[in-house]
Amino acid sequence: MAAMEIDTEKNLQRKQSTYQSLDETFEIQNETYRGQQYSQIYFARLHMMRTLLYSLVTHWKPHVPVCTVLELEEGKECIIVGTLYKHMKLKPCILDEYSKERSALPLVKPHNFMHPDDHLVLEDESGRVKLGGSVLSPSVYVTGVVVALHGKETDAGDFMVLDVLEAGLAPQIEPQLKSREDKYVVFISGVNAGSSLSNPLQFQLLVDHITGHLGDEKEQGIAAEIVHVVIAGNSVEIPLGLLNGQNLASKDQSRLSEPVQELDILLTQIAAGVPVDIMPGSNDPANFSLPQQPLNRWLFPGSRAYNTFRSCTNPHCFELDGVRILGTSGQNIDDLKKYSEGKDELEFMERTLKWRHLAPTTPNTLGCYPFTDRDPFLIESCPHVYFVGNQDKYGTRILKGSEGQLVRLISIPKFCNTGMVVVPAFEDS
Repeated sequence: MAAMEIDTEKNLQRKQSTYQSLDETFEIQNETYRGQQYSQIYFARLHMMRTLLYSLVTHWKPHVPVCTVLELEEGKECIIVGTLYKHMKLKPCILDEYSKERSALPLVKPHNFMHPDDHLVLEDESGRVKLGGSVLSPSVYVTGVVVALHGKETDAGDFMVLDVLEAGLAPQIEPQLKSREDKYVVFISGVNAGSSLSNPLQFQLLVDHITGHLGDEKEQGIAAEIVHVVIAGNSVEIPLGLLNGQNLASKDQSRLSEPVQELDILLTQIAAGVPVDIMPGSNDPANFSLPQQPLNRWLFPGSRAYNTFRSCTNPHCFELDGVRILGTSGQNIDDLKKYSEGKDELEFMERTLKWRHLAPTTPNTLGCYPFTDRDPFLIESCPHVYFVGNQDKYGTRILKGSEGQLVRLISIPKFCNTGMVVVPAFEDS
């Protein structure tokens, strides 16, 4: 699978593909909120990941005993499995926010909350222990990651880490590509219709390119090979200044609906010729916490008339001709960038796959629904394509797993800032 980027771009004999949605994991349908707290999702995560890590430990260090935090003995080497908690000196606190709101000094929000004094703690049901040593770097890990640690307790009561075992990439199904034809999927994010940065003409040029109404015969031939379009969040920008709890005048009501109407007109043109999935993002009119539920179809009177238009969850998972594609609108990676360090978005994406968790910082610093008996963000099957929307720049690379897994990582830039979309090709090799 190769990836390229394009800026913006009759009737076509368009290629077809087989589509299967796998969003059921992220749908909140039979859940009942009874005031439960977030401890249960952490317990569910630890239970699932610990079972997995225990099975890996037998091959990793078979002669080292496994124990709980409560069973640690000074100087005795062992393996403990638990959830990491990162103590961060600069982590925002609601009480600090309140006190700063009442002060005359302006509140400056840092880009990253890392500090040299940050340290890691591992906890399980029996207790928690502070981690020491240089093997486990606080700059890499975040609260919520489940790992197995080999080490020993010191006389100070800390656990000196000698080695670390992560879950690694999940098992991957073989891609079932049935033809030797090139097929393309268009990934877009950050359209932000209605914002000052939005350029409707630029988006219209893209729509014309996708639908084959632009370019010479060669470009129209490429357009005919586009079999799917994914819009990965932040499609509209609602003027939030109008949402002050007061009744809106008719003029202001139209201002609220104009960005969605503008988006619907363009989506209708795409859906008339190509299947299109739209995911909610942090700025869209959807629930704030993950997993975000599909945007209401009634927002799109033109697009919903086509069965090719699908309103999907965030995260979003589907199979196209047997190729499994998984992605988010970017909140999970944006949060990791605040509470850990990495050289680029692709490195953060790689970590989530190796930790087998899409959003490890939920529910600590990233909002999520308080599930009681499951964690929907656990990655049980490794995707072939993993995308993240609304990033600052385009990036892609292949990640190889220890069992032969191959994953195409794609960082999708904001369309309103760059005018770029990402178009990976699915080719049978």
